[in-house]
Amino acid sequence: MRRLFLAALMLLPALALADVDPRFARLRDQAEPLGSLQTFLEKYIGECAGVFVSPSCRSDSEAFRAKYGGKKLYMIVGEEAATMLSPGPYQPGSGNYTIEVVPYFPGGSYALTQGTPTQTDSAGNPLLPLIHITGTTPEGWAATDFLRLFSTHQIRAQIVFTPQGMWSLPRKRGGKASGVAARVEAILLTHARTGEVLGLWFAEEPAGAASGGGKKTRKK
Repeated sequence: MRRLFLAALMLLPALALADVDPRFARLRDQAEPLGSLQTFLEKYIGECAGVFVSPSCRSDSEAFRAKYGGKKLYMIVGEEAATMLSPGPYQPGSGNYTIEVVPYFPGGSYALTQGTPTQTDSAGNPLLPLIHITGTTPEGWAATDFLRLFSTHQIRAQIVFTPQGMWSLPRKRGGKASGVAARVEAILLTHARTGEVLGLWFAEEPAGAASGGGKKTRKK
C-alpha cells in the first residue's frame, strides 16, 4: 500500500502539468508510458552478440520493433539526467529566455535521437539540430535565477516521441555509436520543485516558432 501511495505521488505532478496544455495532454494520453529508456533501446536494437545471447534474440527484436512501429511513447527525463538542456539567450528587460535542447537522450550504451544523425564530432558524438524552447521568467527574476535552473539541475523534461528505426555511425577513433531515430512530437519543460511550466515545444509548429532549424551542436 505504501509503495502504491508513493508511486501515485510521483505521478501526480506529471499528470497535472501535462493537463496545463490540452495539446500536450492529448499527445500524452495517446502515448504509452515508458518505464525505462535504456531497456526500450536495448530491446529495440537487440544487439545479438556474445556467448550467452538467446537463439531467439533477433526474432524477438524484430517483433519488438514491429510492435512499436508508428506508436507514440511518453517518457519523463529527471532533472539529474537532463544533461541535454542548456541556457540560451536571456533578455533582462522582458524576462524572455530560450532553452536549448540537444535532442540526444542517452539510455545505457545507446541513445534516442530526433531523426537520424549522419555526422559525428571529433569525440564520436552524433551532430544534431538544436531545438529552441522559449519562455518568460516570473516577475522579479534575474539572469542569475534563470542560470541557476541549470547549475542546480532544476528542470525536468516530459517527452512524447515516435520511434522510426535504428541508426549506427562509425566513431573516428574506432567502434560505433548506435541508437534509435525518432520523431519527437512534443517536449514539456517544468521546474522540478514547483512544477511551474518553463517551456513547451511541438514538432507540428512552424519552423522558427520554437525550433532551432539547422544549427548543429554536439551531444554534451
